[in-house]
Amino acid sequence: MKKTNIIFWVVTTLFLAFTLFSATTEIMNGPDARKIIDHLRFPDYINPFIGVMKIFGLIAILVPGFPRIKEWAYAGFFFDLIAATYAQIATDGFMPQIAFMLVFFAFLFISYIYYHKRVNNSRSGVL
Repeated sequence: MKKTNIIFWVVTTLFLAFTLFSATTEIMNGPDARKIIDHLRFPDYINPFIGVMKIFGLIAILVPGFPRIKEWAYAGFFFDLIAATYAQIATDGFMPQIAFMLVFFAFLFISYIYYHKRVNNSRSGVL
């Protein structure tokens, strides 16, 4: 059980740190962020909205309890990563650099899998 907790918290912390960094960049909506959004042909108002939603998802994953909200948060992060990857490919075509997104997908999936392992272990009284 200790190994499960360690893996969960390390991977989740790294994933959520990336999410927090990207969310603050999006919420501030500076010139660099707007340049990327303009390049992807998204409206300017979408960036701060996505940033705020990422903060809500981050809180949902960190706050204990509320398993259904956590499921929605994980789903939201998955859709965000899919949309970001698709937008990049649709705009510029496939480039090898986009494969770096697989790292974030891996962190998200590992966090999700180990979240469920922790829940199952707590239900069986292993905690």
